[in-house]
Amino acid sequence: QVQLVESGGGLVQPGGSLRLSCAASGSIFSIYAMGWYRQAPGKQRELVAAITNDVSTNYADSVKGRFTISRDNAKNTVYLQMSSLKPEDTAVYYCNLAIRSLGMGVKVYWGQGTQVTVSS
Repeated sequence: QVQLVESGGGLVQPGGSLRLSCAASGSIFSIYAMGWYRQAPGKQRELVAAITNDVSTNYADSVKGRFTISRDNAKNTVYLQMSSLKPEDTAVYYCNLAIRSLGMGVKVYWGQGTQVTVSS
């Protein structure tokens, strides 16, 4: 079994910063791609940023230059540093990890979601 635990969401003023974390634990052999998605009320879930196991990254156009994704393989953790936050960044943020467990194939796991609210 694999568990993902997200943390770091909250309420922040426009222009502020937050850092999200997503830690995986359990029966993990290897973690491949890691990503962050978000879903705002009434909208579809969208990819925000992703990072591969060779540290290649890609970002949604709306967050380029403001958000940075990173990973700590020793801690099985992915981070999303968010700066210059805007009200339109308000959403529930979900981490998404492709994990190979011991003796099993690769499976995609989702975090429980963490609310980010940008408001004055």
